[in-house]
Amino acid sequence: TEQAVAVAGGIIGGILLFALLGITAYLLWKKFCHLFPYEKLINPVKTTNENAIFQEQANSEIQLKSTSRSRSVPFIIPPTLHGRDWSHLTNEQQVQDESDPYMIPQAGPRSSFHSLAGAYVVGTINPDLYKSPEDKSETDFPEGNIGRLWFSIEYEQESERLLVSLIKVRKLQPPADSCSPFVKIYLLPDERSYLQSKTKRKTLNPQFDENFVFQVSSKMLLQRTLKFLVYHVDKQKKHHLLGQVIFPLKNEALTEDNKLVIWRDLEKDNLEPPSEYGDIQFSLSYNDYLGRLTVVVLRARGLKLQEESPAVGVYVKVSLMNHNKFIKSKKTAALLGTPNPVYNETFSFKADQTELDTASLSLSVLQSSKGEKTLLLGRVVVGPFMYTRGKELEHWNEMISKPKELVKRWHALCHSM
Repeated sequence: TEQAVAVAGGIIGGILLFALLGITAYLLWKKFCHLFPYEKLINPVKTTNENAIFQEQANSEIQLKSTSRSRSVPFIIPPTLHGRDWSHLTNEQQVQDESDPYMIPQAGPRSSFHSLAGAYVVGTINPDLYKSPEDKSETDFPEGNIGRLWFSIEYEQESERLLVSLIKVRKLQPPADSCSPFVKIYLLPDERSYLQSKTKRKTLNPQFDENFVFQVSSKMLLQRTLKFLVYHVDKQKKHHLLGQVIFPLKNEALTEDNKLVIWRDLEKDNLEPPSEYGDIQFSLSYNDYLGRLTVVVLRARGLKLQEESPAVGVYVKVSLMNHNKFIKSKKTAALLGTPNPVYNETFSFKADQTELDTASLSLSVLQSSKGEKTLLLGRVVVGPFMYTRGKELEHWNEMISKPKELVKRWHALCHSM
């Protein structure tokens, strides 16, 4: 009997222990569920089969490669702005469905933005429309170009100072493989003094970023001309002129609030010594459609000024002749007596194409003086075979053979009338 009682007690104790463990496990489970409640979503996002999405992305990538000429970027509306009405930018896009505001249209290129829950494409953006315009001055170099120079100018009225910033030079054509350039800056007509930049070693595209100051009164400013000479220094320390830029200030509105950034192509300097009475450089052009003859008076050099009389100014008179009969004349502004004046003035004359065999142009360099008559410093005539020979005839014939194109040349002045 004692054994039976012991067995029964053990069975009852085991049942109670099992029940206690079960109750404890149930309470722990309820407590765990209470810590992580789930709520039902009101507007569940429609899911799409993953395989279908990857297949669609692959197809859209193939479409993008085939239409690479218009690389557009999808424009995505974030979920926070879905309450508004949006119209799509292309006909291919579907109109937003009020019953399904989170719909992702099938048309248009796919992108990683589609992984954003609730975002959808309303159109595309063409990046080419937002590119800044290309600066062709860095890339568009004409045939035969020997270099291009950038500089800026500014005038301080109160202190009467001309501020010149030498910025850079590009595409130099040196006589040797290596190039160590520097620049001399003159303010003509003063050719005895100049300002000089630092030398840049072994480069065809020097970056200078140097500032220079010229003292000049506001009354004299518009009669001055900037002259840049670009040199190359070789291993023997010899200087070789690579090109020059001549920039008259008379056509520029220079103020403290107007800093002009300018670029000009280098020109080859005329290395031959001036002729007896000096030389003049001008361009000729003929427009056969308009019947217009154009003359651009550029500059003169080596003029023999009449020192015995005080000079008021030096100017050029351009006359159109036909059968040695005067037709019309025009003249440049008078510059203060300098042996190397720079004009850059353009004149046009009416001349029928049938008259070119009998017409001619006379360019006279004159010096006016106080209390005396005008003095002739030199003269040159260009025209057909009837009137001219040599370089003057070649210049005229080249003008006719290249209609609408400016033909530039130097000519020696003579003193005969």
